[in-house]
Amino acid sequence: MDSSIAARFMNFAEQCHGSSELYEKLSLKIADDEQILELCTHAKNGQPIPNLLFAAVQYLLFKGQKHPLRNFYASIADHPKDDITQSFTHFKDFCLKHSKEIKSILQNKNVQTNEVRRCAYLYPCFCYMYEKTKKPLAFIEIGTSAGIQLLWDQYSYSYGTTQVYGNPQAEVHIDSKVRGAIPFLLSSSPPVVKRIGVDLHINRLSNDEDKLWLKALIWPEHEERRKLFEAASQVVNKNHLELIEGDGVDLLPEIMKRIPNDTVIGVFHTHVANQFSYESKEKLLNVISKIGEERDIFHLYNNIQDHYLHLDYVLNGEKNRQMIGETEGHGRWFSLDI
Repeated sequence: MDSSIAARFMNFAEQCHGSSELYEKLSLKIADDEQILELCTHAKNGQPIPNLLFAAVQYLLFKGQKHPLRNFYASIADHPKDDITQSFTHFKDFCLKHSKEIKSILQNKNVQTNEVRRCAYLYPCFCYMYEKTKKPLAFIEIGTSAGIQLLWDQYSYSYGTTQVYGNPQAEVHIDSKVRGAIPFLLSSSPPVVKRIGVDLHINRLSNDEDKLWLKALIWPEHEERRKLFEAASQVVNKNHLELIEGDGVDLLPEIMKRIPNDTVIGVFHTHVANQFSYESKEKLLNVISKIGEERDIFHLYNNIQDHYLHLDYVLNGEKNRQMIGETEGHGRWFSLDI
């Protein structure tokens, strides 16, 4: 039994507590099951294995595979079974019967969750960037997947009050809870003149297979997340996004040359750095620092030093590095000190 993979499922069960009872219970069972753990050894290096396995199974169910396991998924069954304790027997049977397809998915697909609600904490951070510089913003997102977060200024937001921020004509409205003080907010979105997304594999929401995979990454009980994803997908398909396939860390210096000098650069990424090697994390920080020697730049990120949200920036040659808050993985709540 692979103890490191088992530990990942134990940790994932903790993450799911209070959010997905199905994945929590399944994770605890998987952590003690040699056959499922062996199946997980086929996952690509650097991938969050629990997310990848669960997405693979749900993806196959979405594709129409007939199996009693479907009855436990709120994303599929109109009236999902309540007896989740019985779900693992069916889950294991499904995995073993479809092990060939699952291995192929584990080897070829990536965890690329495009979580729309994370824009709820991106919005105040980007307002802060504009307020500090009073310059139009140019954004580069590393690990952009389908580019949903690049269109953050096309959405509207509320934070526990009736006040609405962002785009007043938005087709997508995002609400989130703020723990502690309300951060700095502008009533309307700051100006954006450039937005570029980079990913090892770009997901095109006009492509049914890509869209289905992104839906499969959403946890079964999270109906609201699916609705937000569908609404944001329509916005993406109505807008032109510059999405580049490749290694964002390696491509960043060249992309920077295309950013107008009268703008301020905002490089950002949410949760994708947990798939970076230590060397890639260090390289990215060094690249950002080097760019800061020539022009103003902001870097908003988590999962490099820790899970907290960090904002590093260089303005007029002066470097600033700070931990600015804590965020729930799906953007349901956050705290910010900016």
